[in-house]
Amino acid sequence: MADATREAVQEYYGKVLSSSADLKTDACCSGEKPPPRVREVLSRIHETVLARYYGCGLVVPPDMLLEGLSVLDLGSGSGRDCFVLSALVGPTGHVVGVDMTQEQIDVAQAHVEYHTTAFGYERPNVRFVKAFIEDLSQLPDSSFDLVMYVHRSTP
Repeated sequence: MADATREAVQEYYGKVLSSSADLKTDACCSGEKPPPRVREVLSRIHETVLARYYGCGLVVPPDMLLEGLSVLDLGSGSGRDCFVLSALVGPTGHVVGVDMTQEQIDVAQAHVEYHTTAFGYERPNVRFVKAFIEDLSQLPDSSFDLVMYVHRSTP
């Protein structure tokens, strides 16, 4: 991705948008409800994280057998999907969220302890890394069971 494009994306998701109501499109959002387990977990996600969610919806494997898995979420934003995945992988799994926008990473990191407590975990099973998805050399792990990525372009 060219530097100018990266800067435009970081500006849009980091400074222009302050809530999901600011999005100029809902082109990739479907009216379909998430599975019941995901809806239940979403009800426990911190309101600030939900308000800063700019994604297209979490795609979860239909059998929902995620317990204990290691998951990488590329373009994790404010962490909404990472926190949902955190609950689905349980205390023995872990989730790494990657985003290139510092403001989004800041929102996500500020809510790690909240979700650790909300899910009843002794220690966090989710972490966030500021990085470009085309260069993942900064990741603390090099092997994942599942990689999540949903592309959304800026208007």
